Amino acid sequence: MEFFNTIIQTLTTPNEWMTNVICSPLIIVEMYVSMLLFTTILDIKCTFKQKIIYVLSTSIICIITRFLFPSPYGTIANIILYPVLVLLIFKASLLKSIVAQIIPFIITVLIEPIVAKLYFILFNASFSLSLITPIYRLSIMLLVYLVMIIVYLLCKKSNLNIASIDIIDRKSKILLSINAILGILSIIMQYYLVNFYSDNLPLLITIFSTLTLLIYFVISIYSITRTTKLEIAKQDLEETKLYNKTLQILHDNIRCFKHDFNNIIQAIGGYIQSEDIEGLKKYYKQILEDCNKENNLAVLSPEVINNPAIYSILASKYHLADSKGITIHFDILLDLNTLHMKIYEFTRILGILLDNAIEASSECDEKIINMVIRDEEKKHRQILYIENTYNNKDVDTEKIYEKAFTTKPNNTGLGLWEVRKILNRNTNLNLFTSKNDKFFSQQLEIYNQKDNR
Repeated sequence: MEFFNTIIQTLTTPNEWMTNVICSPLIIVEMYVSMLLFTTILDIKCTFKQKIIYVLSTSIICIITRFLFPSPYGTIANIILYPVLVLLIFKASLLKSIVAQIIPFIITVLIEPIVAKLYFILFNASFSLSLITPIYRLSIMLLVYLVMIIVYLLCKKSNLNIASIDIIDRKSKILLSINAILGILSIIMQYYLVNFYSDNLPLLITIFSTLTLLIYFVISIYSITRTTKLEIAKQDLEETKLYNKTLQILHDNIRCFKHDFNNIIQAIGGYIQSEDIEGLKKYYKQILEDCNKENNLAVLSPEVINNPAIYSILASKYHLADSKGITIHFDILLDLNTLHMKIYEFTRILGILLDNAIEASSECDEKIINMVIRDEEKKHRQILYIENTYNNKDVDTEKIYEKAFTTKPNNTGLGLWEVRKILNRNTNLNLFTSKNDKFFSQQLEIYNQKDNR
């Protein structure tokens, strides 16, 4: 009986150090639940290893700050450090990293003041007292975790997320990032005020303050969602314009081919009558080149290239190459929405490699670019392969990745250096560069991390 009395007394006696010790094991639960929440809402793809690293690192930091810094300064330190960890561990964008911190923390800020106010009314326990009394602190933490789990399950069941935040343009990302940073500062101020003045504030003011913060949060999420929808609509419109341009060219070419069909047949008949087989072979090769051009245009369809961002890149590069007299062949042999990397990073690499291929092949007598995107299921990888004709046979396949390296005047030489930076940020990417007497080749290998953990 004395043992139970000691436990009860320990749980109900204000003692900051003891409260931190008792609540420390729950920090791992808090970090795990928070991670489930923001990775679901932001649709952050992550491996089991990344999850373990994040939960352990954030838990250790939280325990250290809790013992070394008085409340609320430890919490403020965590608010600053956690987005950095999301950025480094999950390789998320800056905007996603900031929002990842806001989502779980705002739930905490919304619930804690109301619960603390109820404790003050029912048990005459001030907010500062509830933070250093084990039984009060444990109950508040468990209630916060319960709300987080409920929100997580609702988002997962309804497939609610703001994954499209990555496709918005740079300017919009900067504006939203500034808005998110200001949001974090507002949350910090709210938390500070709750910590020091909650006991003196009427319940109505506390509820009003909480509702104001909730409204800000809802409006911010709505703004992000609306911005991403507008960006998607903009990309869809651009895709439609490119597709209409492709269809117009294809339609005109087919009309010309139909108009010349009789002439083509008569020309073939002339070669046959004169038994000029060599001439017929050359003529057939020329016809085949035109047919291949039509086939490539047919490939430039949103049904084949089923990702708007990739379609926009390929269509614009195709028309650019065609204007320079370059013969370009596309083979898309997989569902582009199943790529094992961020579409934003893939399109950056794709655009840079195609720009280089167009530039190099445009200087050649024989202007050819071949591109294949295919799946290699047995090796758990996807391949982007681009080869092009080129003149500079002495090009150094290692030096081209150095910053500011270029063989052209007025060129920054940053393209392949940017590609190397993307490769260094991702452990599942490899890029192999090779050359022969005719073609310069780039092969990007994208490995499925889930199959290789």
